[in-house]
Amino acid sequence: MKTLRTIPTLIIFFFASYVFPSDEKFDSLITVGINQIYDIKFEHAHETFSAVRELYPQHPSGYFFDTMILWWKILLDINNEEFDDEFIDKIEEVIDFCDNILDENPNNIDALFFKGGALGFRGRLYAYRKSWFNAALDGKDALPIVHNAYASDPTNPDIQLGFGIYNYYAAVVPEKYPAVKPFMILFPEGNKTEGLKQLKYVAENGKYAKIESRYFLATSYYSFEGNYRKALEQISVLTNLYPDNPRFKSLLGRIWVKKNDYHNASQVFKEVIKKNKQNLPGFNKRAVREASYYIGVNYEKKNNADSSMYYFKLCESISKEIDKDEESGFLINSGIYIAKFYELQNEINKAIRKYEEILDYRDYKDSHDRAERAIERLTALIDN
Repeated sequence: MKTLRTIPTLIIFFFASYVFPSDEKFDSLITVGINQIYDIKFEHAHETFSAVRELYPQHPSGYFFDTMILWWKILLDINNEEFDDEFIDKIEEVIDFCDNILDENPNNIDALFFKGGALGFRGRLYAYRKSWFNAALDGKDALPIVHNAYASDPTNPDIQLGFGIYNYYAAVVPEKYPAVKPFMILFPEGNKTEGLKQLKYVAENGKYAKIESRYFLATSYYSFEGNYRKALEQISVLTNLYPDNPRFKSLLGRIWVKKNDYHNASQVFKEVIKKNKQNLPGFNKRAVREASYYIGVNYEKKNNADSSMYYFKLCESISKEIDKDEESGFLINSGIYIAKFYELQNEINKAIRKYEEILDYRDYKDSHDRAERAIERLTALIDN
């Protein structure tokens, strides 16, 4: 950001109550702190951004990026809402901080940038929680702020992240989540092609937002575009830079699965389990559950029954522990694989009992039909 690097002396003098950074030390601290967040070194990141707040108390960046530590804690276990309230409280503090600056100088690029970013990230949390109305309100408030920031500094590549996210998701999200469509009358139309173009530009040229932009590209290609080659290109860069980031690592494994390359997927997911055993942050039971399932599939495809069963049973065990509201696809599918294993071992009664257990779960991708047909077939074998 231009004013993160240099602010004309006249402006600094005029707004004497706000002392903005103009040195390489500031840039260095912010860069180090951002890398620490993506590398899941949260305590170090907190120390770094505490130093930023101490050295530059009137600048919003230290407060904003310290809040991003909480954002990544949420991402590491997205089903856990433990940090939601604290995150929203801290986002509101960032917004208030920026508003105080904007009351004095409505065109302050830094305050505009970080206020827009704060609204954007809060909106993303609301979207994760399917609170579409609140997400739409934050998007509505953030969009003109991003436009004002761009008007103040059109050469700043980081600002393009906001445009890229909006253009892309305004075009694709309503199609995937019809509940969002009624709210889109509040907004201009999105443009998927333009959004991807803007995200690529930031990924290649951004200063502070390039990693976030690459992550958006990877998830967009994976979740919405079905372009796993391009998703792999983006996530490979991120996993090389941040090998201990569990979100990046697991997404890499899923992409290999979508490419039907279970060998490479298995190698990635074995790293996930290894890092869990090393107690690295974020490599939690959910990550191990997913990893064990796909490793099991790889062994099953290689006709290595004993190894596949080890991992399917591990997946089943973890699923029974963490599935609270309903049975996961991992639990149901691993149970079906285990039942098939018992069939191969000619343990017919065990297989029937396992299929009956599947019938006690919710129906998942015709799991009940498959289990019922298997029970009928195996029962006939016993009767004969």
